[in-house]
Amino acid sequence: MKNLQIVFGIAIFFFFLSCQPQQEGKRGTQQMPNILWLVAEDMSPNIPPFGDSTIQTPNLSRLAAEGVRYTNVYSVSGVCSPSRAAITTGMYPNSIGAHHMRTLYQQPAAREKGLINYECVPPAEVKMLSEIMRQNAYYCTNNRKEDYQFFPSKMAWDESSIYAHWRNRPEGKAFFSIFNFGVTHESNLWNPGYRHFDHDTFPPPRGKKNFWKGFENGAKPWAISDSLQLNIPPYLPNNDIVRKDVRRMYSNIAEMDKHVGMILNQLEKDGLLENTIIVWFTDHGGPLPRQKRLLYDAGIHVPMIIRYPHQKAAGTIDNQLISFIDFAPNLLSLIQVKPPDWMQGRPFSGQYKPDDSRSYIHAAADRFDETYDMIRAVRDHRFKYLKNFHADQPYYLPLAYRENMASMQELLRLRKENQLDSLQMLWFRETKPEEELFDTANDPHELHNLANDPNYTAKLIELRKECERWMNEIEDKGFIKEIDLIETFWPNKIQPITSNPIIKKKKNRIHISCLTEGASIGYKLAEDEKDGLGWRIYEKPLNMKDNQPLKVIAHRLGYAVSDTISIN
Repeated sequence: MKNLQIVFGIAIFFFFLSCQPQQEGKRGTQQMPNILWLVAEDMSPNIPPFGDSTIQTPNLSRLAAEGVRYTNVYSVSGVCSPSRAAITTGMYPNSIGAHHMRTLYQQPAAREKGLINYECVPPAEVKMLSEIMRQNAYYCTNNRKEDYQFFPSKMAWDESSIYAHWRNRPEGKAFFSIFNFGVTHESNLWNPGYRHFDHDTFPPPRGKKNFWKGFENGAKPWAISDSLQLNIPPYLPNNDIVRKDVRRMYSNIAEMDKHVGMILNQLEKDGLLENTIIVWFTDHGGPLPRQKRLLYDAGIHVPMIIRYPHQKAAGTIDNQLISFIDFAPNLLSLIQVKPPDWMQGRPFSGQYKPDDSRSYIHAAADRFDETYDMIRAVRDHRFKYLKNFHADQPYYLPLAYRENMASMQELLRLRKENQLDSLQMLWFRETKPEEELFDTANDPHELHNLANDPNYTAKLIELRKECERWMNEIEDKGFIKEIDLIETFWPNKIQPITSNPIIKKKKNRIHISCLTEGASIGYKLAEDEKDGLGWRIYEKPLNMKDNQPLKVIAHRLGYAVSDTISIN
């Protein structure tokens, strides 16, 4: 019934929009709602709207009261780059070769193993979500994290920078704007510096360099009370060192909530609140040891709130299973655009939502920095199945980046001194079972493997078959050695280059093409340079005045960008 209420509310909203006069903008018309994505990093559902009252988050609590809480949302990975690849393409990272963390910037230890910085190369037909939104007359901005396992298409954004904001759009144009909040990132559990922003002056003035210097100091301020009561998960020691990291985690969440409030205040001040679909979510699970990078729920279960215009379905809860690969097709469904067939996700709302709901979500873990593993996960509403393809190696693998964390160092010290209890030692087993099965309703921390319990044989077989079916269907690239995968993307470790655009002029009409399959073509007029706009997407011949300056570029995802061609 609640899902029907949401769908009905959205339908009424679109009917209302269709009765309004169109507002003409510089490029395109505003016929559809604005879309605002607010994205936190490295965070499980540790806020009051999802049952954790350790701290107060007034802005997110308001958003939840005015919106819909989605309680069964899952990342496809326990880490950011593969997750963001899925969000922007609607495809599983292990189906397009984006599953290793990470490809663009290798850690020193990974480079010592011979790995190069490389971009994964998705199939030719794949476009970034924002490029598709731009093709549908949206002004698209990203502030500012990208990290997709490939560099974004030159046609992906009107602007992607710390200065990007819907306020820079042409008058009357609908927008799709993303703001990323890095304060909750794992690294902010140990960084001595603390970069944060003035809640009234963000974003900084365009062109201002080192904007954070006025807000940076050597000791992180605390955003929560000293007397905060903490619940420490049983897989971590309950001592002062771990408690300090958990306390910092909550402090960072409180700071993030202030940042969310800042953006919401700006939206409301601009009079755009009731013409905007607001989506808040996190890019994967929590930052603590045995959370981030793993496929337990602590690593992939995320909170999501959507506030629909005019508070449609306000205060309701939606329990349907949702995967990150559903985000792109769902957004298109909300703006009444049919998702392309190559997307592997499915809308969970809007015009193109299928009649049935998801039965399973899927996730993958492969290389993280310098360490390799291969784990696949399938989850239904209650049970989680894990397939360990390298059962002969430990679950815990050394990771230099993670070992900056005080609680990780403490875990390693206590292990060396044999002071961890049986639950805390599970992560440090010398080998892994080939299969794991958890009842997440009765065992939310996934500590008790039921794979060998005859009472759960039927469920084990069901999820095992689903895992095999999924991996075969998407042609899982986890079985390909990374060095060979790189060779398929970049033969001889040399990046392919997008062919230069071919320009033909017939009278005052400019025809542009590119020989590289799947390449997008962009162009800029003289006024675009002055306005600071991104590359316009070429879709049909251009009518040009005599001697009117024009710049043209072509770019396929994973390829190097073509030369910029200038004509007069």
